[in-house]
Amino acid sequence: MSELDDFMFDLNGYLILKDAVDEDLLRRLNAEFDAFPRDLGRGDWYRGGQRRDYTPETGFELHQAVTAGRPFEELIDHPAWFDLVRHFAGEEGSYLPGVYIDETIASIRESGGHHPVHSGGYRGALRGSYGVSHGAFRCGQVNIILALTDIGEGDGATMVVPGSHKSNFPHPLNGDYARGDRMDALPGAVPVHLAAGDALLFVDGLMHGGSTRTNSGERRVVIYRYGPIWAASRYGYAYDETWLGALTERRRRVLLPVPPVRVGDPCPAEPGDR
Repeated sequence: MSELDDFMFDLNGYLILKDAVDEDLLRRLNAEFDAFPRDLGRGDWYRGGQRRDYTPETGFELHQAVTAGRPFEELIDHPAWFDLVRHFAGEEGSYLPGVYIDETIASIRESGGHHPVHSGGYRGALRGSYGVSHGAFRCGQVNIILALTDIGEGDGATMVVPGSHKSNFPHPLNGDYARGDRMDALPGAVPVHLAAGDALLFVDGLMHGGSTRTNSGERRVVIYRYGPIWAASRYGYAYDETWLGALTERRRRVLLPVPPVRVGDPCPAEPGDR
């Protein structure tokens, strides 16, 4: 981290992390994607993940992807971004520092697919809010989009409207999200081109979406969403206790920072930094 990281993140709402993962991890993640059953129906399960496409146009989306194979576990506290997400979303200097992952998604998008424009600072949800208080970042959610394939012109790049995480007015040309509006020609939106292995880090309150993929082949990304440890799973997913127990302590504490306390249990230790 640097003062420039802080300045650019505050200014634009995002950072690009070049060569975030090495070739070996990239290869193993793509091998997991190769093994996904493409005929998996929406709502069906694969290992610990469930197919839950946001819209028909967004493509194949496996939620709870962190449970779908060992390489996904390595992304929980990956050194390329873990200190950054703790810095921006981990409530540094508070009595409950640390981060929680509330959503993990493996996404495959083919030609014609896109993700509608959404978010933005204007009347945004508190969950994705951007904040700085007394020199400390207080973001409700910071996302990592890790590219497993090159994402350039025509590949369906994520598009962002820089600075829109702090906007006080609605985008006058942004249509109704429920209609599935595309970002491709939205004024102020810029594509974020990534090489395989690069990652996009951004506050969820930034106006963003996926441009239309016009090329053949697949756009493959992994999305991890980090927030304060008091957050909760967006869709209520719970982890298998045996699977959790096999993780490293730090990874387990990121996924379950505040374990449940049941009648008769001893007094737990206070949550610490994750």
